[in-house]
Amino acid sequence: MLLAIPEHKVNLPGGRAASQNDIWILGKCDSALVSVTVEGKVAESFGQNMTEWLSGSPSPGRIERLIFLCNTLGLSQSLPGNIRYQLLHRTASAILEAQRFQASHAVMLVHSFSEHREGFEDFVRFAKLFGLNAQTDTVCGSVRLGNVQLHLGWVCGDIRWLQA
Repeated sequence: MLLAIPEHKVNLPGGRAASQNDIWILGKCDSALVSVTVEGKVAESFGQNMTEWLSGSPSPGRIERLIFLCNTLGLSQSLPGNIRYQLLHRTASAILEAQRFQASHAVMLVHSFSEHREGFEDFVRFAKLFGLNAQTDTVCGSVRLGNVQLHLGWVCGDIRWLQA
């Protein structure tokens, strides 16, 4: 680890809100730089799915953001409705920061303290968009997106650290 910034915001086109990562890390592995976004979870979901996020008449800003996210992630704009929006923009954050710092790897890591692995099925569906098979406590694989190798991972934290 070279640098870690909690609550790191990454601006995205379309809309007013940045993607706020629980922690962003710039690291080095061998001779390569690595951009890591970490999404910490306990018992909360990943928020709205795409059906909910695009419900009604989506604003031009939302459409612009969706196009940007899909282009950044190498995905079709016809995303399944059950994909969680938060997973899209957190993953895009890792890639954008990798590009900014000329890192050849980007990692989006979920650090879950849920006893019931809440949200894991959402992560599995998300990973499948990239042809990856998600498992707990590992990086499930990677896919090349332009000059960046994207890695997705889910790790389970020890729930004893949740006790005061």
